[in-house]
Amino acid sequence: MRGKDLLSIADLEAEDVWHLIRNAQVLKGEGASNVLAGMCLALLFEKPSLRTRLSFELAMSQLGGSSIYLSPQEVGVGSRESVADVALVLSRYVDAVVARTFRQATVDSLAHYASIPVINGLSDVEHPCQALADLLTIYEKLGQLEGVTIAFIGDGNNVASSLLLAASLVGAHFHIASPIGYAIPEGIMSQARSFAAKSHSRIEKAGDFRVAVHSADVVYTDVWISMGQEEEKEERRAAFANYQVNAHLLAQAPKGAIFMHPLPAHYGEEVTEEVARGPQSAIFDQAENRLHLQKALLMDLLANAKPGRMEKGNGSVD
Repeated sequence: MRGKDLLSIADLEAEDVWHLIRNAQVLKGEGASNVLAGMCLALLFEKPSLRTRLSFELAMSQLGGSSIYLSPQEVGVGSRESVADVALVLSRYVDAVVARTFRQATVDSLAHYASIPVINGLSDVEHPCQALADLLTIYEKLGQLEGVTIAFIGDGNNVASSLLLAASLVGAHFHIASPIGYAIPEGIMSQARSFAAKSHSRIEKAGDFRVAVHSADVVYTDVWISMGQEEEKEERRAAFANYQVNAHLLAQAPKGAIFMHPLPAHYGEEVTEEVARGPQSAIFDQAENRLHLQKALLMDLLANAKPGRMEKGNGSVD
C-alpha cells in the first residue's frame, strides 16, 4: 500500500486487510520504534474526536514520527481555503494526511489533489480505520474472521457501511437490522455483495432486530444521532426507540457472543451501560486497537519512503 490512499474499505483487497491485522498484532507486542523517524502526519479535522486523534498522534509518536493537528477554525477547508489549495500546500509540508470530514467528497477531493497519501479518518459515508480495528478485535476475541456472524443493530451509517465492506472482504457474515429509511446505502450494499460472492460471506437484512442476534457471534451497535444530524434527533429517537441493545437482547445471542460499539456511546439510547460495561463487552479493546491498527497502516503507507513530500504511487498532482 506504500504511497496509496485509504478513502474506503473498497480500496483494499482481502490480503491487504489480513496484512494489516497481522502487522498490528506484531506492533502491539513490540511497542515503540523509529521506523517513521523524520516523518510528519497532518490531522485535518472538521469534526471533534477522541480516539481518531489520539490513536493517530500516538501511532506516529510510537513509530518515531510526529503529527500536527489542524482544527476547522485554523484551516476552513472549502470555505476559507479551497480543498485543492489545502491539499497542495499540505503536500509540500507533510508526508501524509488524515482527514476527518463531514462529506466524503472532501476526502476524495483532497486525495485527488494531494501528492501524498490521504487517509479517511471518518466521513459521512465511511469510517474505514474503525472497521479495520474492529476486525482486529474480533480476530483477537474469537480467533477467526471467516464464518463469524456480525449482527449490526441500528443506523446503516458510515460505521455500518465500512464494517459491512470489511466483513464481506474477509468472509464474515453480516446481518443488519435498521428501521425503514435508515438502511445502508444501496451502492455500499452492491459493492459488499460483490465482495461476498468471492469470500462466501452472507449478507442479510433482518426485518426483526431480535432475529438478527440469534446466530450472532458479534452484536454491534452505534449511536442513533451522529455529528451533523442534531436537527434530526427527535425524529431519529422515535425511529430507533426499539433498537436498543440491552441485557435482554444480548441474552438472545449465542453464548460467547461479544458486544461492540465504536464509541462514543449514548447510554440509555442505543445501548445500556450494563451491556457496555458487562463481561461480553469488547468496546475498550476496540478503542485500544485503533492505535495498533493505525500503526500498521502508517507503516504500510510510509515505511521505507524518504521523509518529505512522498509522491503517491498512483500518479502526480493535476
